[in-house]
Amino acid sequence: MTAAPKSVTLPRPRAEDAFLRGGRSPRRTAAVLRALVCAAAISGLTIGWATSEAPVELVSRFTFQANLLIAGAFGWSAHRSWTGRGPASPRLTGGTLLVSVTIGLASHLILTDNSFGYSASGASGPQAGGASAVSELLPHTVLPVAVVLDWLLLTPARTLRLRFLPLWLLCASAYLAFVLVRGSLLDPGPGPRYPYPFLDVDTYGYQEVLAHAFALALLLVVLATLLIALDHIRPRTGRRTGPGR
Repeated sequence: MTAAPKSVTLPRPRAEDAFLRGGRSPRRTAAVLRALVCAAAISGLTIGWATSEAPVELVSRFTFQANLLIAGAFGWSAHRSWTGRGPASPRLTGGTLLVSVTIGLASHLILTDNSFGYSASGASGPQAGGASAVSELLPHTVLPVAVVLDWLLLTPARTLRLRFLPLWLLCASAYLAFVLVRGSLLDPGPGPRYPYPFLDVDTYGYQEVLAHAFALALLLVVLATLLIALDHIRPRTGRRTGPGR
């Protein structure tokens, strides 16, 4: 007498998995939201370029280059979400999160009220008008908040790793090298050769500028470590097979 086959119990799906891996509508809703973040980043870059009195100098600023990263990362993520492909690399999503949080914190805690005497967007003069305010608000407030919300609500948790830190620090070091080399090649003139006062070699010299950069690197490591820790204790929002950012 043969034994009756054992029944197989399938795992019960979780609500967050159903959102990220479910039907076409939720997946494409995530794609549309990410496309809107990409469009906001492009809009901020475009307005900042159009209203700046020194658009070439604007390109050398960390905020401008970081928003290029946000636009590219979220455009790519929107495509992956729309087509139902797997998540983007957490090295990319985590790096985008790190620079966004850095910009938001620096803008509102360090550079608030133009305490260092420069406009973060580079826009000035009456011709800028309300466009100048938009070019300040988008990259320094709207986009950092949007990136954090995307991380909390749409990005799979527990994917960031400490081993990603060297890559993120290498990117920051590449930006520092770009700023220093660019400044050394520019002829002295009425305008600043360095985008930020604490990186101004003409004022502080290379030794003190490198000390500033080292201190900022330590703060970046602390912030990145905190974000990685938070990523491992926050509620899960999906699995690796869901569409990523």
